[in-house]
Amino acid sequence: MSADQPQPGGEPAPQDTDEAAFWESPDIYGAYPRLTQDQIARLAEHGQRRSTSANDVLIREGERCETFLVVLEGSVAVVEDYGTPEEHLLRVHGPGRFIGELGLLHDQVAFYTAVVREPGEVLVVSLDQLRHLVSQDSALADVVLRACLGRRALLVGQGAGFRIIGSRYSPDTRRLREFAIRNRLPHRWIDLETDEEAEELLRRFGVGPEETPIVIWRDTTLLRNPSNAELARLIGLPTLPDGSRHGDVLIVGSGPGGLAAAVYAASEGLSTTVVEAMATGGQAGTSSRIENLLGFPAGISGAELTERAVLQADKFGARFSIPMEATGLHRKDEDHFVVTFADGSEITARAVVLATGARYRRLKVPGIERLEGTSVHYSATVYEAQQCGADPVAVVGGGNSAGQAVLFLASYAPKVYLLVRGPSLDANMSRYLVDQVERHPRVEVMLHTEVSEVIGEEVLEELDVVDNRTGEHRRLAARALFVFTGAEPHTQWLAGSVALDARGFVLTGPEAREACAQPEMWHGLGRSCMTLETSLPGVFAVGDVRSGSVKRVASAAGEGAMAIHFVHRHLGHSAAPGTTGSEAAVGETDANPQTRHKESPWLA
Repeated sequence: MSADQPQPGGEPAPQDTDEAAFWESPDIYGAYPRLTQDQIARLAEHGQRRSTSANDVLIREGERCETFLVVLEGSVAVVEDYGTPEEHLLRVHGPGRFIGELGLLHDQVAFYTAVVREPGEVLVVSLDQLRHLVSQDSALADVVLRACLGRRALLVGQGAGFRIIGSRYSPDTRRLREFAIRNRLPHRWIDLETDEEAEELLRRFGVGPEETPIVIWRDTTLLRNPSNAELARLIGLPTLPDGSRHGDVLIVGSGPGGLAAAVYAASEGLSTTVVEAMATGGQAGTSSRIENLLGFPAGISGAELTERAVLQADKFGARFSIPMEATGLHRKDEDHFVVTFADGSEITARAVVLATGARYRRLKVPGIERLEGTSVHYSATVYEAQQCGADPVAVVGGGNSAGQAVLFLASYAPKVYLLVRGPSLDANMSRYLVDQVERHPRVEVMLHTEVSEVIGEEVLEELDVVDNRTGEHRRLAARALFVFTGAEPHTQWLAGSVALDARGFVLTGPEAREACAQPEMWHGLGRSCMTLETSLPGVFAVGDVRSGSVKRVASAAGEGAMAIHFVHRHLGHSAAPGTTGSEAAVGETDANPQTRHKESPWLA
């Protein structure tokens, strides 16, 4: 196809043959759909047409995205480092395409610049109007969300965004990288130990190696060893507005249980705040593919499930803040609780839902600590998979997360070892995953096998594994190790506030009341401890953090929904004298949640 022939879909090809590849390359991520005429017409009812001239800057890197733009005529180029010697063309959009990626939906700053190449016309739609439209039109919502997720994945894979310069041996470097990875923030890590570019950048900015890690963005912003909160503010991750430190429900944690609770609480008229220490989605958010979730026969990635839930909760008015690390919980009075945070702030709520989940246990073997974050990972996303290249990798674990990771990594790596210390996969892995893992030609399952040593100075070179029956050792050539072993709950901050079991998980229901250190609190409530309620009346626990929970996404989401039913019951019992339980439940039968939002006295 010559450069001057029209492209499929009516787009004229660019004259610059170097750009032609960006028009003709296959859209393997579904990141560059073309909107239908009906979809454009519906958007046009809520937007304005705007003429464009060559070199008009429509979106500027580092500034917040404030509008949704659809190309009607002409073309728009998406570039990184616009106007600098390092300018890099990412994509060219023609008629029918829209401009934007995941940051557009979350009010983050842009990681690119959109500049007009060929004059024409664009449709400008406000973000409020876009959110309203996608909430009413599921087909449009699917197209926009899938494209935004795909474009964010491509930006991450291309190393766009900010740069983290630091040593692989630095705990703060690992902290910043983990925060960026878990929040799907486009960035590139430059290793102080091995990358020649690191020394040149440090000289340019007058920074000594002892001041690293640093974050550099657009060669204009430099942060010296920033906290996660400082990095979040730079990018525009959600934070609570001033004056919104009180409400009906505070949800601590944003895995499937916390997100489900947020959707149901906000949709039923309760003023709802969600706080998260690391990233929305929890462990489920790092899953490459969830295939046994009801309603998704083709499977869904943890990232897409998370983003859909966040957008749904946001549509109903739930407020999010990331990162906020909870440090304490106490009862303020009969009807209010206070949660304190590492930054010294507090949030007051009438009910609290604990959804902090659990984290995979760190594997404790010789040599592993220095390679964590570089060759040893506790999640398997596109970012980690792309670093594997053409080298073999190993996965430790025998549960569903390990099985999902194995199948995902097998699409990138030529060989994947699955190391399982037990005698079979059937004990902890779903049958559909067992069948796929055992049949996959690139996967070798090694039962009765444990890692005894991690070998490599700068990167993983080999694993020493041992057969736990015979004691026989074997060396495996592997360039990355993915660990999905037993989970530990995030409950250290709750010690002394609610009853925990011997492993640190939160007790609920009759077990919680039996273990309550202050049983007098229950006297006069006129009810028993509810199923998901902790030893502190009005505080509930859902998902992996709860003792005895089923470690599945669907069950966590179900518990999140159930918890809000119990929250209504609790608020009914704790209502002011003269208020009936049904009135205090914020009108559960009211079909208009927007009206209930306006009536709530707890809205900031």
